[in-house]
Amino acid sequence: MNTPEITVKRREGTGKGVARRLRRAGAVPAILYGGATPQTITVNPRDVLRIIHGHEGTTQLLSLKVEGDGGARMAIIRDMQFDPVTEKLVHVDIQEVRADRAITVRVAVHPVGEAVGVRDTKGILNLVMHEVEVSTLPTNIPERIDADVSNLAIGDVLTVRDLRPPEGVRIVNDPGQAVATVSPPMAEEVAPTPEVAAAVTPAEPEVLTERKPKEEGAPAEAEGKKAPVAAAAKKPEAPKKAEKEK
Repeated sequence: MNTPEITVKRREGTGKGVARRLRRAGAVPAILYGGATPQTITVNPRDVLRIIHGHEGTTQLLSLKVEGDGGARMAIIRDMQFDPVTEKLVHVDIQEVRADRAITVRVAVHPVGEAVGVRDTKGILNLVMHEVEVSTLPTNIPERIDADVSNLAIGDVLTVRDLRPPEGVRIVNDPGQAVATVSPPMAEEVAPTPEVAAAVTPAEPEVLTERKPKEEGAPAEAEGKKAPVAAAAKKPEAPKKAEKEK
């Protein structure tokens, strides 16, 4: 595996004001630790992004040079901070490492094979864990850890203990932690029958129509007065008296 190179510069001064000036000048403040004492440095953000591009999830071993020093050091990028709004790189932590001392780093998980539950029963493969933590020598960091998912049926779970890391690499995650699983296919929506649709469709609210205009000559009723009840409630007319005999 090729070891990418990066050159950094020593930095004088600390604080938010210094950091803002550096970023305006196109540099990013950083800290180099792992040696005798931590050192404040600056890095070119383009160099950092170029190194991590295509290797997201996996820690890489770097050949680091400090401007003004003669030799190169072995180091890793331990942490990066990005602005939540602009997504620009704003700070980097770099750790100097030794070839004879094991370190704990992150390595990407890569699914291998086609799950039987996906191939035969149209299940859905879910990669639960995208990276694992491993302990190994700096010169032995793998690019990825393969996860063989070919035997997974629907409902099966591949765990950390099922992974097979390269020789000299030890996974430090919980062995029972889920790495990948196969879930059932998405249920297809079935159109309801007319009878079912009618049963679940809410009744439309009654729409009140406007009152018909009153006939000409009809006396205006006082506002808010109730309309007369049914005609059956009207008093019967008194019988007409017989005409007097002449």
